[in-house]
Amino acid sequence: MKNNFLVGLRRTFFSFLTVSACILFVSSSFQTEIPNGISTREHNVMSVLWFQTAAEARALYYQAFNLARLMLDKDLAEQPTDKKRAVIVDIDETVLDNSPYEGRAIKINKGYPHDWDKWVDLAQAEALPGAVEFLQYAVSHGVDVFYVTNRKVRDKNATIENLKRKGFPQADEAHVVVRTTESSKESRRLKIAETHRIVLLMGDNLGDFAEVFDNKSVKGRNDVVDSLKSEFGKRFIVLPNPIYGDWENAIYEYQLSISDSAKNAKRKAALRGF
Repeated sequence: MKNNFLVGLRRTFFSFLTVSACILFVSSSFQTEIPNGISTREHNVMSVLWFQTAAEARALYYQAFNLARLMLDKDLAEQPTDKKRAVIVDIDETVLDNSPYEGRAIKINKGYPHDWDKWVDLAQAEALPGAVEFLQYAVSHGVDVFYVTNRKVRDKNATIENLKRKGFPQADEAHVVVRTTESSKESRRLKIAETHRIVLLMGDNLGDFAEVFDNKSVKGRNDVVDSLKSEFGKRFIVLPNPIYGDWENAIYEYQLSISDSAKNAKRKAALRGF
């Protein structure tokens, strides 16, 4: 009787240890992904949802590309040029939709650059509303399209493949211009300007338009926009991106390596109330 009791006790003890270990493993795995049960990227939930679900987001893309067509037609009709015309577009959140990457980042609590290359290699980002139609229209009128992106050299082939799959024109080695040594796009724009008249620049980030916007404070960015207000809707056309960009980096004063809690504090401090 005593031996049976001891055997049963041992079994109960080892079962308890096994269950406890499983609970600890699951708990540990969960905390690795989502500390305290709340994603450190929780602040992006509403912006990603807006981008993915709001009809207003689609409307803004259609509006931007409709306006781009009007401005291009105006230039074709009124501005003689010895150079071939060109339209320069950014890629991410300008012509291709990477919001599925951002949605997954929230769920697994891992931000850029985690798995970014894997996402690019899938070459499955969808075209944003109005983008393909406008760029096809531009090419059909003898205008070159240059995709000037801060995607890296290792991403170039997959990016070209993605653009081709979605029907974008001139998606090739010559027209997809990736980042090599610097994030500023100014030297790449100037290179294109040597052979082309740049009619339009389209992007979701002010750095897609001119070097003067680069590395400015929140106030500095707004001041430069005010000083160049006549260019917006004419030569510079902005696409909506509430998810990420230099607007956010400026809030952190470009100190991107600071902790998540420090970033959260800076976001809260930047809010205005009454």
